[in-house]
Amino acid sequence: MHTIDYVPLDAEAVRAGIKLVSTATPADLSRPTPCRAWTLYGLLAHMATQHYGFAAASRGESDPAVWKLRDLGDDPVKAYVESAEHVLDAFAEPGVADRTFPLVEFGADFPGGQAISFHFIDYVVHSWDVAKSLGTTVAFAPATLEAAQAVAQVVPTGEVRLAPGTPFAPDVAWSGDDPLDRIVAHLGRDPRWPN
Repeated sequence: MHTIDYVPLDAEAVRAGIKLVSTATPADLSRPTPCRAWTLYGLLAHMATQHYGFAAASRGESDPAVWKLRDLGDDPVKAYVESAEHVLDAFAEPGVADRTFPLVEFGADFPGGQAISFHFIDYVVHSWDVAKSLGTTVAFAPATLEAAQAVAQVVPTGEVRLAPGTPFAPDVAWSGDDPLDRIVAHLGRDPRWPN
């Protein structure tokens, strides 16, 4: 059975985010985002926290403190880029997809490949969020979008999306042809945001 190697796919998504975030100015940090009530600063703090959490999980660490929302300090863009580089380094370790990841935030252990797929879909969508917040766009290779679509389709829909703390809002009806728009709509974003 062929299994997808999510490490390079995840790296593409994370690097797309780094490229976008690196263009942000201090004034941009208060911009709204498609992520519920988060400003760009709030989104970056969440994303950085997740990077450190997943990196720790890749090493078998299960300290809940790692998942506590981080303060990005005096240079939020630099702090975010450092967090992204940290998770890229962690996932580049040999055999990482064969490890067990204790994902404290999810309350369970997951096979490494599956855990990396969770991180991957988050950063495809969060890169889109950042691009929208900054008034620009993000593009991914067709194979990356195909893999992201497959992961997105596994995310449960329905009432579970209404529960407090759920990572994705209810899916948005969307019939457009753009694959990234279809992915973000399935995961609760309106591709027309901010309209």
